[in-house]
Amino acid sequence: MKKKVLAMMLTAAMAATMFVGCGEKKEAEAPAASSATSEAAEETEATAEETADAAIEKIIFATNPEFPPFEFITPDGVIGEFDGIDMAIAAKIGEMAGVEIEMQSMEFDSLLVALQNGQIDATIAGMTVTEERAKSVDFTTPYYTATQVMIVKEDSEIAAAADMDGKAISVVQGYTGETVVQELGYEYEAFKKGTECIMELMNGKCDVVVIDSATAQKYVADNAGLKIVEDVEAFGAEEYAMAVQKGNTALLDLLNTAIEEMLADGTISELSAQYIDA
Repeated sequence: MKKKVLAMMLTAAMAATMFVGCGEKKEAEAPAASSATSEAAEETEATAEETADAAIEKIIFATNPEFPPFEFITPDGVIGEFDGIDMAIAAKIGEMAGVEIEMQSMEFDSLLVALQNGQIDATIAGMTVTEERAKSVDFTTPYYTATQVMIVKEDSEIAAAADMDGKAISVVQGYTGETVVQELGYEYEAFKKGTECIMELMNGKCDVVVIDSATAQKYVADNAGLKIVEDVEAFGAEEYAMAVQKGNTALLDLLNTAIEEMLADGTISELSAQYIDA
């Protein structure tokens, strides 16, 4: 009987020891699990902070280099082979913000599509700010004000926009000139490049080209026998701006800061005058 009691006591003691051991193991593991969770949370928080604080190191712009003096191709451009008022402005932004600037060439109609698809970071292409475009992209502070004009031969009788009625009109596809002619209700032919429109005019295949004023000055200076006709009542002022993806506030703020500083200190006016005078 004593042996039986002793055996029962030993069994109970062993069971108690096992329960105590299990309890001690759980208490030891709990802090370890808590420490791992804490480290993971800290790492996630640090990563988020690094992402939020990450500086913009490079801006990939796209342009349509068929719009002198704002953008054109030359062996000695300010950004690779790209030159012009817009290219000089972009290069200056890179200098001011300490970021690398890359420039890509695209058809004008493809610029906003590429921007929305994330192929590029921003556009700089003498692009006019419109309500329709602003639905799909965010525009920067406008950096240039222009208007549409007509380029005709020196002996042309076209003296106002109304005189284009019934005439052969050439415009660049996607440019504001095309929109203006559409709104006037005139028929026209659209080309991919301004130079193609000018060739049509020089060869007598059209009577008038509708295009932005600064670009018109460049074409008239380069081609004898042409002149510019203005109609301030028919063609209102328009503003050029850069575009970024909707919601890209970091890049928008960077560009606006640079643009506003260059407008205030006269840098953009100086750059524009250099290319227009040249």
